[in-house]
Amino acid sequence: MTIPFIDLQAQRLRLGGAIEAAVQEAVVGGAWVMGPQVRQFEADLASFGKAKHALGCANGTDALALPLMAWGLGRGDAVFVPSFTFAATAEIVPWFDAEPVFIDVDAKTYNMDPGHLEAAIEATLKEGRLKPRVVIAVDLFGQPADYPAIKAICDKYGLKLICDSAQGFGCTIGGEHPLKWADITTTSFFPAKPLGCYGDGGAVLTNDDELAQLIDSIRVHGKAVAIDLKDRTFEHDPKYLNMRIGLNSRLDTIQAAVLIEKLKVFGQEIEWRNRIAARYNEGLRPHVAAVPDVPAGNVSNWAQYTIEHEDRDGLAAHLKEQGVPTAVYYPIPLHLQPAYEMYPRGPQGLPVTERLKDRVISLPMHSDLDEATQDRIIAAVASYKA
Repeated sequence: MTIPFIDLQAQRLRLGGAIEAAVQEAVVGGAWVMGPQVRQFEADLASFGKAKHALGCANGTDALALPLMAWGLGRGDAVFVPSFTFAATAEIVPWFDAEPVFIDVDAKTYNMDPGHLEAAIEATLKEGRLKPRVVIAVDLFGQPADYPAIKAICDKYGLKLICDSAQGFGCTIGGEHPLKWADITTTSFFPAKPLGCYGDGGAVLTNDDELAQLIDSIRVHGKAVAIDLKDRTFEHDPKYLNMRIGLNSRLDTIQAAVLIEKLKVFGQEIEWRNRIAARYNEGLRPHVAAVPDVPAGNVSNWAQYTIEHEDRDGLAAHLKEQGVPTAVYYPIPLHLQPAYEMYPRGPQGLPVTERLKDRVISLPMHSDLDEATQDRIIAAVASYKA
């Protein structure tokens, strides 16, 4: 019997009654776009993430684009992003005729290497073709990037910092969320994410009052917000006064209703995921090239549990025969993808990223993974002989 890679149905059954009631209430309420559940969820999310403002949007990709629009990103601007991540992190940069500059990652955490970041910024300045504007650090597989170091670099060069926490929302450094260092945190509520809804959705979190208003405007077609109406008279609905070019990127009310219930147990689920990851580490360490390395004081939300193996593809085939699904994130780094290979990359290339692409493999991970199933997965990995 094949084991689910992420068992969304187990969580649905555990929470089903509360979520079904919440969805029904939203349906009966009839405010299906930007209804009261959206405002409640935004308040709850801001509280959880220790943010002054949280704003829902249509998906995690839009969440990344919204601050770039608010900051006026454009032609000739450089945005520094890791190559070892999902395409959305870099995808939004060319939307604005700007260019992503690809950065290598740390060999243990798989997150942006601060040293390579600074070298790439210096190289970009020396070349003079692009103006450094923004850094997007990714909380890959649920683990926070090295925000204290990355923030110091951003401050040194006057760059904005986005925490792309599509995978990692809920991760912390010394008990603090990445927003302590970042200008903005973005996240995704795609169903497979640790905090996922029953469709698509995303959010941005920030402590910047003006930035929050600009993003609120942009997500609804550039509508007028409080900073626009100062010293201006407009007697009609502000959404019909368009102050800037915007998007249609709103979180559905029904998805907010689902997320309200899921957020109530999210902290506990992160604890469960960490217990599961600790059991994996103990059982797998003798049998693989590397188990995940989380620096002391950091907490991952374990969006994925990713190991390294010398014969990754052979292991994957063996596990498939044993009914254990696996996934490879990411077999082709972004700087090697046809859509992105023309964009610049940091000096001396990206050797760690190119090494990891052939070694990493992710095993089943979700908050409801029971010990018997986990032991079966560990035994299947241990039984592989290359």
